[in-house]
Amino acid sequence: MIITVTLTPALDKTVILPDFQVDQVNRVESLRLDAGGKGINVSKALRALGTPSLATGILGGDTGRFIENSLREMSIACDFVHVPQDTRTNLKVVDPLRHTNTDINEPGAPVDGDTLETVYQKIESAAAPGDIVVLAGKAPAGTRDTLFARWTARLKARGIRIYMDADAGLLIQGVKAKPALIKPNDAELARLTGKSFGGIDEMARAARQLVRDGIETVVVSLGERGALFVTAGQALRGHGLRVPVRSTVGAGDSMMAAMVHGAAAGKGFADTCALAMAVSAAAVTTPGTQPADMAAVNALLGQVMIEEI
Repeated sequence: MIITVTLTPALDKTVILPDFQVDQVNRVESLRLDAGGKGINVSKALRALGTPSLATGILGGDTGRFIENSLREMSIACDFVHVPQDTRTNLKVVDPLRHTNTDINEPGAPVDGDTLETVYQKIESAAAPGDIVVLAGKAPAGTRDTLFARWTARLKARGIRIYMDADAGLLIQGVKAKPALIKPNDAELARLTGKSFGGIDEMARAARQLVRDGIETVVVSLGERGALFVTAGQALRGHGLRVPVRSTVGAGDSMMAAMVHGAAAGKGFADTCALAMAVSAAAVTTPGTQPADMAAVNALLGQVMIEEI
């Protein structure tokens, strides 16, 4: 089983607003609402890849019920903890004339320790040895940065594999528990290692050091420049694909979904990395946080360039 964990989900409101002007009245051309949050986006992309998952985390109020109903309509299994406070709403402003994507994200409400422990118990009850748990995104305000590290240690002791794509201090502390896979971007890799990078080779060396320190796989997302994929035996670079951009939100989550899908399906590492490049590139061609369908992914697979470094 694959379980995705989102402690700070969001209702993503994406507006198309040509020629967006600051300090002026702007007219929205169109809008869409999506169930969002990093773990939820991974579950959505996994479904598009044909791999089922269980989505858990914290939802609140009417907004939370809307998100859960949306996921159930997509046939994504859910087991969330519900709290009274409304789940946050994030605004994404897409200007197709200026080719900009602007995120305006709400912080989300704090929750107590009992709520977080209830989420953990749901994860532990659902997961079996060999399963993958994806810990993704932020923790609620006031939560200690050691949360994901503690959960990783507890779940690893039960034979459960942890894939982590966390923010800031959660990631810095989380790597100390040695999850199976982490997916930092280049800036996060710099914070993790305390280094600045002059190029791809230096990033690869830093990723290799994290692998030597006990993390099985390090995936470094580089935006339009592509990504690095590093294990003890291989270091691969996937070059970015040139595609029309409609929304960049969720592209990294689609990459994570492809890595999870590949592991669950027993795919080879290079094939999984190529799929990750195609899935993430296809994701930016869709509106909002809608995952790309397999037809779009397959159309890009033949264009993926993967090289050893």
